[in-house]
Amino acid sequence: MTPAASRIAMAALLVLAASPAQADTLREALVSAYNTNPTLQGARAAQRATDENVVIERSSGLPSVYGEATYSEVLDDTYSNPGNLYPDRQASGSISLSVPVYSGGAVRNSVRAAKVRVKAGQADLRATESAIFSQVTAAYMDVVLSEAVVGLNTHLVNSLEVNLQATSDRFEIGSLTRTDVAQSSSRLALAQGDLRSAQASLVTARERYIQLVGHAPGKLTPPPPLPGLPATAEDAVAAALESNPDLIAAQERARAAGYDIEVAGSTRLPTIELFTTGTASDSLGTGILDTTSGQDRTTAATAGVRATIPIFQGGRPAALERQAQAGASAAMEQQIAVERDVIAQVRAAFSSWRAANAIIESTRSAVSAAELSLEGVQAENTVGNRTILDILNAEQELQQARVQLVTAQRNAYVAGFSLLAAMGRAEARDLDLDTGGPLYDPQDNYRRVRGKIFDWSFDPDPVPQSTRTVDTPAQDGDIPASE
Repeated sequence: MTPAASRIAMAALLVLAASPAQADTLREALVSAYNTNPTLQGARAAQRATDENVVIERSSGLPSVYGEATYSEVLDDTYSNPGNLYPDRQASGSISLSVPVYSGGAVRNSVRAAKVRVKAGQADLRATESAIFSQVTAAYMDVVLSEAVVGLNTHLVNSLEVNLQATSDRFEIGSLTRTDVAQSSSRLALAQGDLRSAQASLVTARERYIQLVGHAPGKLTPPPPLPGLPATAEDAVAAALESNPDLIAAQERARAAGYDIEVAGSTRLPTIELFTTGTASDSLGTGILDTTSGQDRTTAATAGVRATIPIFQGGRPAALERQAQAGASAAMEQQIAVERDVIAQVRAAFSSWRAANAIIESTRSAVSAAELSLEGVQAENTVGNRTILDILNAEQELQQARVQLVTAQRNAYVAGFSLLAAMGRAEARDLDLDTGGPLYDPQDNYRRVRGKIFDWSFDPDPVPQSTRTVDTPAQDGDIPASE
């Protein structure tokens, strides 16, 4: 292969060849994961379950109505029943209404804690979405990288095959030795092994892509530039401390734990409720229920106020409050731990991103230098100043530089996206994804259910929202042909 042809092939590999009409993009992969990834769909369902805690806690402060009905028959009566005084059967019913008036603040603070935990759960959902997008981006770039490495290794194998043939031909005419042929054959075998290893890595990358995105990758196009990357690590940390969803969730849980202390303390305070009860009984014509009036049917109604005043509970209220205080303390410490973790993640991601960009620049220079070196060694070999081993070494150095370049390009993009995720800026709303409809807003479900008080208001039975991959064919290590 001529030097000019080699440079053209390298340029094609670095952009992963021309994109066909039906190429997949990173944006499309993120949209597919947004709509069909089971981990994300499960997190949304879990958040809808968290929303219901507000309704559950509020129900303790609302009126409750209970009814009771009984029917009984006398199977054995040792007394006589003169004048139909004793009924043989009886039906009765009662209905009671109770209205909590004061609960020591337990209901109020339980509702407040539930509302704050809804906010924490929404932040957790943001974190899950961001994490899934980070994984999809890494999987996408892994396929891109693996295809590039397979292409580079295929190019090297083809070049070494040509080199081995040329070496063998020159050995036949006596201008080279058997050692030269053996060296060329050895390098070709090693390159073929590297190609098979690269193909296996490509299969793994494609299967990981299917796991996250829900379908097999097509011809993947180079990803778009990442928006909003910070200029300094300090800028990145400042943004993360304000917007990182894991940190927001930890802050909200610490705040909710404060309300738990108030709920625990309320168990030592009085509770007051209004109540009313109505009852009715009927002997169904088999006897007299009220001997004074001679009636076989009776009714009664009562109403009043009930106050429950705890006097001694064996230390339970104090234990509950101490337990809640310990939980609040743990939540505060967890908040600081998450803050530390976020700062470390941001700084590490920023450093990795900057380092990968620097590696890209240096390896580009290395690739250019290795290409010139290979051209020079090949030219010098024709006049007898270089050996076949020198050519093989130069080809190996060029191959290593090319692989390092595409690897650095992958690492820079993944590190940049991870940095955005740690800053809280790698969600669908930040990336302006066209999901085929409005973005999922967990606040919509919360607003829908928070005021429901009807006992028979329920949703349809759930059905899976994510897609299965059981029918997706097993992947191979081949790369799509360029158009």
